[in-house]
Amino acid sequence: MLLLKVVPISLEQGLAYALVALGIALTFRVLAFPDLTVDGSFPLGGAVAARLIVEGVDPTLAALAGTLAGFVAGCLTGILNTRLKINSLLAGILMMTILYSVNLRIMGRANIQLLDRPTIFSPFEAMDMNRYVPVILLFLAVIFLCKLLTDLFLNTEYGLALQATGDNEDMIRAFGVNTDNATVIGLGISNAFVALSGALIAQDQGFSDVGMGIGMIVAGLASIIIGEALVKPKNVFRLTFAAIVGSVVYRLIIAVGLRLGLAPTDLKLATGVMVILALGIPAFKGEREGKLKLRGV
Repeated sequence: MLLLKVVPISLEQGLAYALVALGIALTFRVLAFPDLTVDGSFPLGGAVAARLIVEGVDPTLAALAGTLAGFVAGCLTGILNTRLKINSLLAGILMMTILYSVNLRIMGRANIQLLDRPTIFSPFEAMDMNRYVPVILLFLAVIFLCKLLTDLFLNTEYGLALQATGDNEDMIRAFGVNTDNATVIGLGISNAFVALSGALIAQDQGFSDVGMGIGMIVAGLASIIIGEALVKPKNVFRLTFAAIVGSVVYRLIIAVGLRLGLAPTDLKLATGVMVILALGIPAFKGEREGKLKLRGV
């Protein structure tokens, strides 16, 4: 009975945030770039989309504009790292910090309400059916399209060069590939997915808030770790699929936790602990197995 209540909303949120996990997978797993821009590009997508909708722009075009803004933000992070030689972590932190003020400037205030405005999801509200069905199908279609395009792109000559940049930058540079450009483009695509997620979620929940991206990077990492535990990412297809599956399972775990009494204020704590355990247990196991081998056990 509990699962029947939480599965629909978990599936909706999991698919909505799967774009964030997909974007983070591109930077962390493909480019090996610890990009923290995500916490700023997620609300950037929501801020741009919400402001344009309030100004009378079509909701679909507003979402695309938010996606483009995220792409630009990601490229700027890449430029800070590749052109100005700023450390990758610091470049992401700087862009995330800058985007906080940019988002406030775009919205003109801390949040924008969209409850009385037309959104992509407005036509579904008039349908004589459970709202979750069409909304989930829409998110599923968007995720399928983004995953398909990502898989196709990463299997092109340029996509393979981008993967090689993350695996061994010095080697692929020796073959004449401009790794700086590959990094910039990869970060742009990653944050475009994250911003698109922010634009869609802002319309789905009926508001955009400047703080809606706080902790997004940790939640995305948790989704990726869970997904990779369930789906071994042996190739690009499985890597992107693992990110999507992990996002849905992560949201399901959170929903069940809330139903069982977990305080909403403890969500970030629970997510952080989940990531620490997921990253720490394999290292602990490896250390323990090494000691057993030394003892001859």
